[in-house]
Amino acid sequence: MTDHPEHSQPTEEELHALLKVRREKLDKLTAAGVKPFGERFAVSHHAADVVNQFEGLEVKEGVEPRILALAGRIMSIRGHGKASFAHIQDITGQIQLYIKQDIVGERAYGVFGLLDVGDIIGVRGVAFRTRRGEISIEVRELTVLSKSLRPLPEKWHGLRDVDLRYRNRHLDLVTNREVLDTFLKRSQILREMRNWLDERGFLEVETPTMHITAGGAAARPFVTFHNALEMKLYLRIATELHLKRLIVGGLEKVYEIGRIFRNEGVSTKHNPEFTSIELYWAYADYEDIMKLTEELVAHLARKVCGSTIIQYQGQTVDLTPPWPRIRLLDAIKERSGVDIAAAKDDAEARRLAESVGVKVAPDITKAKVIDALLEVFVEKPAVNPFFAIDYPVEVSPLAKRREDDPSLTYRFEGFVAGRELCNAFSELNDPIDQRSRFLQQTAERAKGDDEAHEMDEEFIEALEYGMPPTGGLGIGIDRLVMLLTDSPSIRDVILFPTMRPRS
Repeated sequence: MTDHPEHSQPTEEELHALLKVRREKLDKLTAAGVKPFGERFAVSHHAADVVNQFEGLEVKEGVEPRILALAGRIMSIRGHGKASFAHIQDITGQIQLYIKQDIVGERAYGVFGLLDVGDIIGVRGVAFRTRRGEISIEVRELTVLSKSLRPLPEKWHGLRDVDLRYRNRHLDLVTNREVLDTFLKRSQILREMRNWLDERGFLEVETPTMHITAGGAAARPFVTFHNALEMKLYLRIATELHLKRLIVGGLEKVYEIGRIFRNEGVSTKHNPEFTSIELYWAYADYEDIMKLTEELVAHLARKVCGSTIIQYQGQTVDLTPPWPRIRLLDAIKERSGVDIAAAKDDAEARRLAESVGVKVAPDITKAKVIDALLEVFVEKPAVNPFFAIDYPVEVSPLAKRREDDPSLTYRFEGFVAGRELCNAFSELNDPIDQRSRFLQQTAERAKGDDEAHEMDEEFIEALEYGMPPTGGLGIGIDRLVMLLTDSPSIRDVILFPTMRPRS
C-alpha cells in the first residue's frame, strides 16, 4: 500500500491504516539490515544542477559516465514490475529517477519497494533523457536517509486551509513550491539589503532585545522578569534609542536588522513578532533618507523581481525613483476634505473625524485622530509609492521640529500598495526639547494611552553629551517582502507566525 500526494485527503480511519502500513515497512527495512534513519550522504548535485548542466552531465557513447549523487524527498512513485520511476524533490526542485532491478540489484530494488512518498533518500547514478524527453537519473545505488512515518498532505486540498499551512510550515514548504520560493526571496532581500548598505559605509550592529524602558515607538510592550536582578524588563518595541546612542558614540552610519516585539493584534499587516531594519546616518537629514529609501527599494526590486515595475495583488506598482512627496496634513485635507490642522482641541478633532465617517473612541487625542485619518484616506488608497512628509509634532515625539514651522517635524512615512512601508525623520538631537516631548508622552500615559512613550533618562543623558544632526529610517522587513513577493498577508512571509494554540 503506497500513498500518493494526488490522492484525496484520507479519513481518520484511512490515516490510521496508512500509519500502520508505514510502521510495518519500517520494521521490514530494519529486519533487512537497512538503517531507516540514515547518516551522512555526500551530495554532488541538486535537481536544478542536472537540468541546467545536462549537456555536460549526460551519458555519452565512448565516454566514462559521470556518477552524480543527489538526495531529496520522494514526491511520486510509479512501479512497472522490475522497473520503477519516482520523483525526488530538493531545495532547487524535482527530478525523475529511473530505478531498474537489473541495475541496482534485487536487494536494493526490494528496499525501494518498501519506500513511500515522503521518504528521504540518496541516490547515485547517471543523467539521461527518457524517450519522452524528461531529464532523469538512472539510479545505480540507493540509500535510505529517513523513513517518513506520516503521509504528506494531499497537495491541493490538505494544505488549502491557511490555518493548517501556517501551523505546519514544514509541510507547506514541502508541498507548495511557491511558498518555498517566497522564503528564498526573503533571504535574498536581506542579503541584497546588507550588501547595498555595507557598500555605502554602513556598519551592521546588534543592540539589546530586553530593555529597561520600552521606548522608540508608540506601542504596547511584552513584559518579562529577570529573576537574578529582580527587575522587570521589556522585549524591545524598537531599536531606535540604542542605535542613536551609538551615533553619540561616534559611529556615523549604523543599521540593525532584528526582531521587534509589540503586544498588539494580529492581522494581514501585523504580527506581534516581526523583523525591521533601522538605520542612522550622522550629518544627514530626512531629505537624504528619502533618497536612500527610494533607491534601496528600487535596487531590491530590480534584484528580486527584475524590474522596478512589479505586480502586487493584481495591481501594477511602479517603484522607480523619485517617489512623490506630499505634506501629510495637505494629503489628509485633499483626500478627506478635513482640515485637521485647524482643530483647536481633541474634541474638535474627534468631531471632524466623525463628520467624514471615521469612527473614533470618545477619549481619543488629536494625535490619534490624525493617525486614523491617515490610515483611511492616505494609506489604504495608495498604489504607487509616495512619501507623506512634515508630520505634526504631537505624533512625532522623536523627530526634529521644522525651523519654518515648529508645530511640524522633519518626518516622513512611505506608503505603497495600501500600507505603510517605512517611517523616518531628521532625528531630534536637542535634549531639552526631547525631555519636554517625553514629559508630554508621560502625561498621555497617565490619561490611559499605554502606547505613549515612556521617559528614558539614559537616552536623554546620552543626548546631553551631544548627538550630531542625524537622519534615521525604519522599514518593516516583512511588509517589504510581502510587496516584492506578491504576498497578501504578513503570515505568508513569516516562517512561523504567531497563532492561537490548537483547541
